[in-house]
Amino acid sequence: MSTRIYVGNLSFGTTEAQLRDLFGQSGEVSEVKVVLDRETGRPRGFAFVEMSTPGGAQTAISALDGRELDGRVLKVNPAQERFGGGGGGGGRAGGGGRARW
Repeated sequence: MSTRIYVGNLSFGTTEAQLRDLFGQSGEVSEVKVVLDRETGRPRGFAFVEMSTPGGAQTAISALDGRELDGRVLKVNPAQERFGGGGGGGGRAGGGGRARW
């Protein structure tokens, strides 16, 4: 089991310190990262918490999934590994409505 946990449905005011304290009740916390919007710098409403041990991660998931924090019901799951190189865009270079062969 991974020790990295996804924490969703966060209030935009929830801080990394609050999450460290909350998850610390289940075991040693290695890292907390509230994800910010690249353009605005504001929180996106989710975070990742890394626990020091798999047992601590499982305890935290069991104890905190569905728990309320800052008026929001938390969604707490093992984090899924991201595959691929990121990027994005989705459009074709050069624009235009028709493909140019």
